[in-house]
Amino acid sequence: MTLRVVFMGTPEFAVPTLGSIAAAGHAVVAAYTQPPRPAGRRGLEPTPSPVQREAESLGIPVLTPLSLRDAEAQAQFAALGAEVAVVVAYGLLLPAPILQAPRLGCLNGHASLLPRWRGAAPIHRAVMAGDRETGVMVMRMDEGLDTGPVGSTSRLGIAADETTGDLHDRLMMTGAALMVEALELLERGALRFVPQSSEGVSYARKIDKAETRIDWSLPAQQVHNRIRGLSPFPGAWCEFDAASGSRERLKLLRSTLADGDGQPGAVLDDGLTVACGSGAIRLTEVQRAGGKAIGAVEFVRGAKLAKGAVLA
Repeated sequence: MTLRVVFMGTPEFAVPTLGSIAAAGHAVVAAYTQPPRPAGRRGLEPTPSPVQREAESLGIPVLTPLSLRDAEAQAQFAALGAEVAVVVAYGLLLPAPILQAPRLGCLNGHASLLPRWRGAAPIHRAVMAGDRETGVMVMRMDEGLDTGPVGSTSRLGIAADETTGDLHDRLMMTGAALMVEALELLERGALRFVPQSSEGVSYARKIDKAETRIDWSLPAQQVHNRIRGLSPFPGAWCEFDAASGSRERLKLLRSTLADGDGQPGAVLDDGLTVACGSGAIRLTEVQRAGGKAIGAVEFVRGAKLAKGAVLA
């Protein structure tokens, strides 16, 4: 048996789920995704989303409406005759007529342990908060923000130095497998939904640019969590005095906790150990403006950054 599925997603995170659903033999009758938008450094050429590229490679029709709130878009969705919609990081709110159209409802793959980290940036926020565990949940969508009952859960530990990028890739594959399992249970009438707890609710708001500059006066653990939580995108950063005499921005991609103390922001050794408000971190991967990601030792050598220099 197979289900008629409408898939709704946009970024790379959603691609393995789309591919896995198709590989499992379900009939994906359409893929909804965000319209092509300018991308790249120059930002001139409209670029299809990762989901659009994957859907086209699989021969799945692609729809890119700007909104699902008008009657025409809702009628077009209903005419697809989907038994279930699968939503993974789509980027548009689904109004009631869309939620109610599929016979078996709309399932959402969400990268957190709900009700913790409802909203737009659950992976970033979990790492930035220093959470030791996260996961993926498949929930049945309602009109609230990630408030629907949960049918399936897969839990993952978060390593001490793991970045958002590392965790994103693990959750991406875990979520794809979990959704395929959920669809199999749904098809057999065996997927049981449990309401979310009313306790422990938190919201993963979008990352603000003001959060990305590192405040070295914070404790080392908070600085470390901020660096790894913002890596690789949008990236935490600071500034240093380059050998040329100019002030240069430095993107901070990886770090680890280290021994040491001193003036916040002070470089303590040739291994790029940096003092924080309490304790210290060691930067292990950084990126200069316009350059590639490099190890800390290589950066120190090239930038001629001496012990005692202060990052700001």
